[in-house]
Amino acid sequence: MAKRLATEYVFAKLQLSHEELSKFILFMEGQQLQLHVMVLENGNQQLVVQDTIGKEEIRLTFERNAHTYVCELTCRIVKPKLTNAMRKAISVFKGTATVNRIYSHYTMIYHYKEGFVRKIVEQTSNSERIIFEHKDILNNLERTYESRLVEREIRLIYTAIDELLDLRNQTTQQKELHDIDQRLSALQHKLFVFEA
Repeated sequence: MAKRLATEYVFAKLQLSHEELSKFILFMEGQQLQLHVMVLENGNQQLVVQDTIGKEEIRLTFERNAHTYVCELTCRIVKPKLTNAMRKAISVFKGTATVNRIYSHYTMIYHYKEGFVRKIVEQTSNSERIIFEHKDILNNLERTYESRLVEREIRLIYTAIDELLDLRNQTTQQKELHDIDQRLSALQHKLFVFEA
């Protein structure tokens, strides 16, 4: 199995409430890492998270915005304990991130949205290949179902138009012709709406 050389957070964003920030701090302490919390201007907070063995650290600055704390981050991590802690934090606290997991001959690019991996791409020096992509199956099924209902409705409108045209060809009275023309016009408008 290939050994990971580094993990690079090209972009990561966490948006937490005050209560969630407290849980985040407890979560990081539970990962057996050293943690220093500093309160900055305007209530902003900076967390210095350090791997105790390799002395690698990352700084997470949470800027206070009304009722939330927002942390946007780019960094490169080598130590496994710190790497795993950040991966779990992005997942547990529903973060958004683009993460490069760098190996000697390729890079795996993970795209997170709201804590879930939505796409994984394998990148080599001369190619890219999608390994995984989240498909929203339920919404796709709903759209397919709705499009089939529209197709059915269009068929029914065409049948009604054909019947009215046959009736119009057989009718000689002016009032009936006028009524048929109005119904045909309404069906033509419905057809235009559905086909648009």
